[in-house]
Amino acid sequence: MRAASILICEDDARIVELLNDEFRRSGYRVKTARTMEEAKAMLATWEPDLILLDIILPESNEGGLNLLAFIRARSSVPVILVSALSRADDRVRGLRAGADDFISKPFHLEEVLARVEAVLRRTQPAIKELQLSIDDLRKQVNIGGRTISLSPKEYKLLKLLASSPGRVFPTKEILDELWKPKPDAVGRNYANGQDVQKYVYLLRKKIEVDPEKPELVITVRGFGYRLGV
Repeated sequence: MRAASILICEDDARIVELLNDEFRRSGYRVKTARTMEEAKAMLATWEPDLILLDIILPESNEGGLNLLAFIRARSSVPVILVSALSRADDRVRGLRAGADDFISKPFHLEEVLARVEAVLRRTQPAIKELQLSIDDLRKQVNIGGRTISLSPKEYKLLKLLASSPGRVFPTKEILDELWKPKPDAVGRNYANGQDVQKYVYLLRKKIEVDPEKPELVITVRGFGYRLGV
């Protein structure tokens, strides 16, 4: 099995060395970045399986949160925030910004490894069981060895469902993600549930063996849709 890849974005050279050595000893493939711009340059051509991200970077005290926003606008790659900012509101803000976990400094290496393993377990195995892979850099989807051509909205729908396999996504959440209101629209969204049904139908036609008996995109009547696991 391919070893998972990790990007460490941290400006403290001592911490980078400790984490890099520990992850490599544990069998992970590792790349490191010391600044937000260096990390962005790496992510332009490569998507790791997980990112370990310090909140305080050379660019600013919230450089990590700014980088997290940049990542979340483009990818669902798991991100664990690491920071000396350990108050409850700091953790809540990071998690609400899209982080998958939060580790406070100082930390034990064993805890970091355990949390990385837990996040990877949550985000990888269910997708592998479905033989589904999503290459967010190239906007390509592969199912069971077949490359599937999707429209932008079909791709966004599948990517959203795959971000948390098994979780039921309410129709309202799908609407907000696929048809984000423009700033001058006062929060109004002119798409509706029928538009979601339309794209679920179109997506099923492309990825299901039998679209009439879907096994990948499952309707949970009265609630929304989930990725079948």
